[in-house]
Amino acid sequence: MADPMRIRATAKEGVADVRVLMAHEMETGQRKDASGALIPAWHISEVTASLNGKPVLVAHWGPAVSKNPYLQFKVKGAKAGDKIAVSWVDNKGDKRTDEATVS
Repeated sequence: MADPMRIRATAKEGVADVRVLMAHEMETGQRKDASGALIPAWHISEVTASLNGKPVLVAHWGPAVSKNPYLQFKVKGAKAGDKIAVSWVDNKGDKRTDEATVS
């Protein structure tokens, strides 16, 4: 399983600023190894975020996103103490979900 995501969420005037750092290799499928064989594609294909269990973001990604991607977004209606959950699924079926409390 992948390393935990680093999630920081801070609320100000009813809007939470959410920052997420994901640990993932994000291979495009176009690079070659030392022997000249293609390295298979391995990348995050979908990211979802929810506030207190209610979906607030769905993103569909492809192989052009960098290694260990960083995502930042804002959520209206969030306040200190609310829970932000971020999940991803990659093209090999691996999954990761992590949660943070809005401060």
